[in-house]
Amino acid sequence: MRIILLKDFENLGKSGEQVDVKDGYARNYLFPQNIALKANKTNLKRFEEQKQLLETRKNKTLKKSNELAEKLKSLSLTIPVKVGEEDKVFGSVTAQNIADQLVEKGYEIDKRQILLEEPIKALGIFDIPVKLHPKIETTVKLWVIKS
Repeated sequence: MRIILLKDFENLGKSGEQVDVKDGYARNYLFPQNIALKANKTNLKRFEEQKQLLETRKNKTLKKSNELAEKLKSLSLTIPVKVGEEDKVFGSVTAQNIADQLVEKGYEIDKRQILLEEPIKALGIFDIPVKLHPKIETTVKLWVIKS
């Protein structure tokens, strides 16, 4: 039976490829798991339409991410922290604190998108990397000051 793979599948091929498999394997495993479709004119047309929609969504997401990256490049955040003697910071500034500041400014950025290697435990100016899309990364300037 000739099928169209909907997903990358080990030992069979990549998404979009047409491959030949045994009838029982296709009916009993690949079709119920939504891994493949039978290769006929209707399914080929449907698969091509889905592929076009997916490509359009990817392009739209990439464009939005580029626009957001440009806005974030010029953004400067300020986080006041409590300090003790000799300007030693109590606690630290984490990715969650930075995400909260971005939300207050009107940017919906998740804390997992903020690539902070370790919490900031000092006063100063920092460039914080933010990953908006697998292909797009930008930086936000962060000022950690005394409160």
